[in-house]
Amino acid sequence: MTKNNDKTSEKELIVKAIKDGTVIDRIPSSALFKVIAILDLENCENQITFGMNLESKKLGRKAIVKVADRFFTIDEVNRIALIAPDAKLSVIRNYNVADKCTVRVPDTVENILRCINPRCVTNHEHIATKFKKVTDSPLVMQCRYCEKHIDQEHFEIQ
Repeated sequence: MTKNNDKTSEKELIVKAIKDGTVIDRIPSSALFKVIAILDLENCENQITFGMNLESKKLGRKAIVKVADRFFTIDEVNRIALIAPDAKLSVIRNYNVADKCTVRVPDTVENILRCINPRCVTNHEHIATKFKKVTDSPLVMQCRYCEKHIDQEHFEIQ
């Protein structure tokens, strides 16, 4: 029998680094599957690693998503920002962080949110939706056409 000199017997899970791709960190755990859905990752052929309910000093619990060989468009980053406004994106190239940023909800978004007002013209005509940001915290957007205010809990991503 050999004696273990380590003070703990905890095992640590190490997630393999990606050579090239994008890491989305600081996602609220409750928003993980929304982020996966809005980015259509369930239909992505690339290697995807995600973790949920990971310890975080800032959030208490957080989620993370790593997508190999995929880099997100501005439209996709704006979608992430609407669901997880404090998320951090890291672009990985050759195993190194090439770029890092915190997502930011833009002042206006087009053709991303669906208006929840059933009488809004965007729900009856082929018109691109347009919303402007009213407040950051809590995040509230306003429809350009019917002026309906929508808070983050009621966002419907197109």
